[in-house]
Amino acid sequence: MIALSLAEIAAVVGGQTHDIPDPTAQVTGPVVRDSREVEPGSLFVAFAGERVDGHDFAQAVVEAGAAAVLGSRPVGVPAIVVDDVQAALGALARHVVRKLGATLVALTGSAGKTSTKDLIAQVLRRKAPTVWTPGSLNNEIGLPLTALSATEETKFLVLEMGARGIGHIRYLTELTPPRIGLVLNVGSAHIGEFGGREQIAQAKGELVESLPPAAEGGVAVLNADDPLVRAMSSRTTAKVLLFGESDEADVRAENVRLTDSGQPSFRLRTPSGASDVTMRLYGEHHVSNALAAAAVAHELGMSAEEIATALSEAGSLSRWRMEVTERPDGVTIVNDAYNANPESMRAALRALAAMGKGRRTWAVLGKMAELGDEALAEHDAVGRLAVRLNVSKLVAVGGREAAWLQLGAYNEGSWGEESVHVSDAQAAVDLLRSELRPGDVVLVKASRSVGLESVAKALLATGAEGEVAAR
Repeated sequence: MIALSLAEIAAVVGGQTHDIPDPTAQVTGPVVRDSREVEPGSLFVAFAGERVDGHDFAQAVVEAGAAAVLGSRPVGVPAIVVDDVQAALGALARHVVRKLGATLVALTGSAGKTSTKDLIAQVLRRKAPTVWTPGSLNNEIGLPLTALSATEETKFLVLEMGARGIGHIRYLTELTPPRIGLVLNVGSAHIGEFGGREQIAQAKGELVESLPPAAEGGVAVLNADDPLVRAMSSRTTAKVLLFGESDEADVRAENVRLTDSGQPSFRLRTPSGASDVTMRLYGEHHVSNALAAAAVAHELGMSAEEIATALSEAGSLSRWRMEVTERPDGVTIVNDAYNANPESMRAALRALAAMGKGRRTWAVLGKMAELGDEALAEHDAVGRLAVRLNVSKLVAVGGREAAWLQLGAYNEGSWGEESVHVSDAQAAVDLLRSELRPGDVVLVKASRSVGLESVAKALLATGAEGEVAAR
């Protein structure tokens, strides 16, 4: 974080100082909520959770070098005490962002947020110092913590914004007002909570509503291929920049194809020129993500050649998102188990089919959460798609939703041993250990709550006579 005195922080958050011998002492280290991340000069943010109360670690963090604790009660060590710790954290982030002067890029969407954020970060950091959201820390706590990790040298701040209801993104944009706002898509993720795609579009569009007008540098980067996103152009006075495969897109892909290993290749065309891209990531869905990143980079002054080079060299920065690893025995594990919704599930299955040409393919799939009344139809549809893509074997893991996956496969024509329903992750591991052969490709994917990453981990540890080679 940029250096601030404890007295200045207290004033910004409306707090009272306790046990602080020198209010002019500065916070020079990171702002953290995990006591294990404390460094000399840190500010430790103490949240009182259901299982863990951060205030209980106050003494330990100060002994580890923290300058003070930001909490809701005195703790016997240097502290700034506030009524609402979350609101104070947000106020501090807002203050720091205003002082920074960095260009703030915010993005949202139903699918692909984290992968796209990682691509944007890898492209922009070639131009200037860039800070971005780690993993999927995109809520009212993770977002301000990311913003507070920026320093005086930071030129670009790339923030992922998630939402589970109307007003969530509006709140996040009030904490960290963006100049460039990117909306990727409107899909089915959390449709059970929102109540429908129109409500999801309403929530996601709060991002473009927050942007400054075009005359003040505001830019809305919108997906030309998604009608609900494209319609958001009427909700902003910012400049609108379209990306996609549509001929009307300002930044678009031409001659899209997949390599023999399932990696997308295309001709990137921007208003400043064109250049060829072959990505290291897997799956055609990354083309749209790459175009979104390219549109942001173009707006910030990068040439088509610079953008294409960066996209071709970019990898995955976040765990368990199409993470491809080949075992020493030739079995390839695709760990995409961080989360799942109907759109990302279909994209992952298509990527598996592309990667597995001439090889046996396995789709180890579990529940897609928060689909509400659409759950049965969506799980059934995914099971059917696995059959249409000629996936060699579907392993549906879990309870009711897994049964719906297998039922969809059965109704599409998977009547033999092409699909199986197992009760839990361990049963899936046992099955795969007994049946996998060298050259097989295994996709593992479900909502985060299912915990199917344990299947990928177990398979990578199986039969490894030597070091596993990650690609």
